[in-house]
Amino acid sequence: MTSSSSAPTARRLLIVGPPGAGKGTQAVRLAESLSIPAISTGDIFRANVAGETELGVLAKSYMDAGEYVPDSVTNDMVRSRLSEDDAKDGFLLDGYPRTLDQVEALDGTLAELGTALDAVLLLQVETDAVVSRLVERGRAEGRSDDTEATIRRRLEVYAEQTAPLIDVYENRGLVRRVDGMATIDEVTVSLQEALAER
Repeated sequence: MTSSSSAPTARRLLIVGPPGAGKGTQAVRLAESLSIPAISTGDIFRANVAGETELGVLAKSYMDAGEYVPDSVTNDMVRSRLSEDDAKDGFLLDGYPRTLDQVEALDGTLAELGTALDAVLLLQVETDAVVSRLVERGRAEGRSDDTEATIRRRLEVYAEQTAPLIDVYENRGLVRRVDGMATIDEVTVSLQEALAER
């Protein structure tokens, strides 16, 4: 028997939740405890742009024009990242997929790699509390885009785009809900407990 047999079996994960729910913080903590890479699309974009890869140059041309990077480019970047050695035994995706088309692309990528998602972790938060949290962060960090109106619009977009994804994963029995309003440490513990459930 190997020492890894006591580790949670859920190791191919997706973390979702509205802006300000603390996904980034929890993704890093959880990935570290599971010894799997936390993969955020923002990090992938930055790495490809900095490395001036073919996909990075393409993505930068859209970002410089103030446009969204098309799904096809994002999908290719994620496919490339998931095929790297450190993701073979598991990964935690943060910020992808965001659309139903991306869910389909991710399904295809994972099928190519001979694997599938084990769980989708959903951080649930109260809208007003998140708005207050983000407005406060905006003030502290001097971020002009973190006004109440902008934040509420971002939360609306999240609800419109992400609710259908939750339904898809819910139907597959993958969604594990966690209260994102607790303290950072409490949320981490709840996420680990959610993964231990079968």
